[in-house]
Amino acid sequence: MDIKRSGSQPSAKGSTEYFTGTVRIDPLFEAHDPARTSGSSVTFEPGARTAWHTHPLGQTLIVTAGCGLVQRWGGAIEQIRSGDAIQFAPGEKHWHGATPTTAMTHIAIQEALDGKAVDWMEQVSDEQYEGKS
Repeated sequence: MDIKRSGSQPSAKGSTEYFTGTVRIDPLFEAHDPARTSGSSVTFEPGARTAWHTHPLGQTLIVTAGCGLVQRWGGAIEQIRSGDAIQFAPGEKHWHGATPTTAMTHIAIQEALDGKAVDWMEQVSDEQYEGKS
């Protein structure tokens, strides 16, 4: 058994390489062999979002506070709210973040394949974020 006490793990700022805006990442748990699942609580300030990305084994998001946006490649932007659970299929290109006016926090759960849990791609442009392209 491994208990991670609240506040025992340092928060990290989301890298500008993978995020737009102010993002805080709070680790919750890491995979220990043979397990592959890890989870973090991620808080997006208004207007903040991820870059486009995929996960080799998919990803589950559980919104815990606020109101956000999510989009899969080629699909419409969807609004997500506290209590919503979102699942992305393995390899599904997507992004997620806050609305322009409201912060959003979600728990992100994903599995690593051969030690890799995410493949980062290009930033989400302002036009894409605003649904204009």
